[in-house]
Amino acid sequence: MARAQRDGSRRGTGRVAKVAGLAVVVSLLTSGCSVEEAIRFGWPEGITPQAEAMRQLWTWSAIAALVVGAITWGAMLWAVAFHRKKKDDDGSLPRQTQYNLPVEIVFTVIPTIIVAVLFAFTVVVQNYVDSDPAEPADVRVDVTAFQWNWEFGYPDTPGPDGRPVSTLGTSDTIPLLVLPTGQSIEFTQRSTDVIHSFFVPEFLFKRDVFPLPEVNDQDNVWRIDEIEREGAFVGRCAELCGAYHAQMNFEVRALPPDLYERWLALRTQVNPDTDAVYTAGEALGELNCGELCAPQATTTYPFTTDRTQRSASQPTTGS
Repeated sequence: MARAQRDGSRRGTGRVAKVAGLAVVVSLLTSGCSVEEAIRFGWPEGITPQAEAMRQLWTWSAIAALVVGAITWGAMLWAVAFHRKKKDDDGSLPRQTQYNLPVEIVFTVIPTIIVAVLFAFTVVVQNYVDSDPAEPADVRVDVTAFQWNWEFGYPDTPGPDGRPVSTLGTSDTIPLLVLPTGQSIEFTQRSTDVIHSFFVPEFLFKRDVFPLPEVNDQDNVWRIDEIEREGAFVGRCAELCGAYHAQMNFEVRALPPDLYERWLALRTQVNPDTDAVYTAGEALGELNCGELCAPQATTTYPFTTDRTQRSASQPTTGS
């Protein structure tokens, strides 16, 4: 009788496992997810090697967690299936194992090893993301944040007046941070007033922008190895910095290196139509390369910062 019950329990457990496995396979097939998308476990798709390193850490951490979870769930189901009260139970207590020293050691050592391994891999990836190699980057950019916009400067490219070329955002203009693909880029950041945060979602990390970083003991220089994909990517301030924090947007425009060099050269020249140095948008328009060179931001739009226009009865619309 007892043996028949055990055999029935095994068959029942096997059926549950098969149904669960089939449900996972069907959900993946019907959702249209590729294997690569599935193993990201919800992690966004980045455009830099640093972002990919973080994605791999997330993927393997999730897989390790699922393995530990599967073992735990299996042990729980096994205990439920094979150690439940039987009909012919005489009421006596089963063999007690709460003082089993080998089991307690295993249950202490294994979690410690798991935490140590995850910690080690996390440190490796974090050090890579935060690394600032001694060799110079291919491109240097100065990032200046202020209430409530951004200025991006190119310190290695002087303009006609001798000062570095820069792009200044206004209430009417989304600043364009034009960068090349396939080249290392070093960012030096600071704020002119309060703490802001430089955030490009496709970079998959944020960087606090401090006023007076030297006084505040902040390492305000960081880099990415390259941008791996052309395109336009929205950037935001991710630190609550004042009344118009939510409207402090910018756009990264990633161009092929040859187009980037042409764009940078135009930024040092005078536009004959305006008798002023080419702005970032005007220079992009001159490149004539389709949507990639649109002279205005395509991922976001400017908001008015005129307080008299902000009311519930008269909502602000983007331009």
